Amino acid sequence: MPTDIRDTEYTFDNGSPEAVPQLRALESFLDPITAARMAPPVLAAGGVCWEIGAGGGSVARHMAEAVGPAGRVLATDIDTAQLTTSASLDVRRHDVRNEPPPGDSFDLIHARLVLLHLPERRRVLASLAGALAPGGWLVVEEFDCTAPLRVLTAPSDDAAKLFTQVTDAMLGVLQSHGADLAWAQDVHAHLVSAGLVEVDTVTHSRSWPGGSVGASLYETNSRQLEPELIEAGVSPGQLEAFRKLLRHPGFAVMSYQFVSTRGRRPAGAGD
Repeated sequence: MPTDIRDTEYTFDNGSPEAVPQLRALESFLDPITAARMAPPVLAAGGVCWEIGAGGGSVARHMAEAVGPAGRVLATDIDTAQLTTSASLDVRRHDVRNEPPPGDSFDLIHARLVLLHLPERRRVLASLAGALAPGGWLVVEEFDCTAPLRVLTAPSDDAAKLFTQVTDAMLGVLQSHGADLAWAQDVHAHLVSAGLVEVDTVTHSRSWPGGSVGASLYETNSRQLEPELIEAGVSPGQLEAFRKLLRHPGFAVMSYQFVSTRGRRPAGAGD
């Protein structure tokens, strides 16, 4: 059977008109959580770091500031259009699915909302663990999309049902591209299996009211996925009503659980 191209391509395109608002919305919500998870000793001055799927580059810039002039940060993505180099920050086009790690002694490797989209996620994670320097940290952060999104308030029951219908269709599109919606729950065990120690996981969720940056993420995603959503049976009228709902002051929904898991390569490994 021929392989559907959607099974092998990343769902969201960094070069699309919606990429910038999508990345900014994610950064606004997730960067403070990621920064806390990278607090010293995970991210330290002089470190050598790799940011995978760097997107808009906010995390890579944070890393570069933290490592200072004595350290180096490599930011990679399959599309580097949103990335710029700086004194301690290098940018490289790299596909983690089929290219080897661009080094084998990183003090910190970070991947956020990357591996859940990749059918090769387990093999890639093992490769990342092997690219750590002794004592180095791997931080993998994903959304857990298995639990239904909980609508807190809505103008009507029909509006709440519409939100669920469209977001369920979006998840279906992600799955058609090879995403594993439950991957976030598996990362902890895979880090342990890879031989990492001090593995720990934290989760975060918050309410997103209508008109908020968080709610805008659903609208942006619906625009990026519009052709496939229509193919899946969502009408243009339903998409327009969905987008209006996300800006309605009487609407609020809980975000997906954001799951951050990290582990450290034993200090004696590879010695």
